[in-house]
Amino acid sequence: MTDRYAVIGHPISHSKSPQIHAAFAQATGQDLSYTAIEAPLDGFAATVQAFRHEGGRGANVTLPFKMQACELATHPSEAARLAGAANALKFEGERVYAENFDGIGLVNDIQRNLGHALQGKRVLLLGAGGATRGALLPIAQQGPAVLAVVNRTADKAHALGRDFAAHAMLQTGGYDDLEGETFDVVINATSAGLAGEALPLPAGLFASGALAYDMVYGKGLPPFLRQAQAAGVTALADGVGMLVEQAAEAFLWWRGVRPATREVIARLSVPLV
Repeated sequence: MTDRYAVIGHPISHSKSPQIHAAFAQATGQDLSYTAIEAPLDGFAATVQAFRHEGGRGANVTLPFKMQACELATHPSEAARLAGAANALKFEGERVYAENFDGIGLVNDIQRNLGHALQGKRVLLLGAGGATRGALLPIAQQGPAVLAVVNRTADKAHALGRDFAAHAMLQTGGYDDLEGETFDVVINATSAGLAGEALPLPAGLFASGALAYDMVYGKGLPPFLRQAQAAGVTALADGVGMLVEQAAEAFLWWRGVRPATREVIARLSVPLV
């Protein structure tokens, strides 16, 4: 019998996940269906329960339900618990397992696909919201020399430093604290680019050979990458690889086989111009 999976969000019509998982299933010979389900804003838990009762085996979760997905789980992983959010659920009897694969998807894209090792490097995350929370633990596990977080409201970055103190020593602050600092990998985890906003980045922020990475994808060259390009950075990437890599991790978790990702990334990529 065909196993059922889905992505749940609101809105959901834009999601690339059905396309990605259909490609994974075809490539690995897995018998599954994967659909998109739009849950009412006040009906996430009920939507999940209905999907489970209809035979659903697992689900991806996207905005705005990632925090609710973590709360719904009976068995959240450490990564999901620390992030306070989950982007994948697995159903086994009465148990609901939750994982957050966004961070490992980001790490895999940066290291495997883009060829930028994180070990011993100076890494900066811009923004202190849920996207950063999900990325911190997987990045810290790679052993960067410095792992920094800055936010327009510095107190929010400092709070992350306290929350993750048992797992990583974070350098935290506001954008003003970046004066005189340089980084090998700079990751934009803010939503500023969606509004066409530039970030208050100081001159000299990017080290020689630095990677500038924006988690937003499919938007051409967003403002942050334009800023990096103007500063002389040639290694630019958006988040399409992160999207596909986190999907591959969920597929592995559900099915026990990890699909190849490069062809799917190439198919979904939009030129950075």
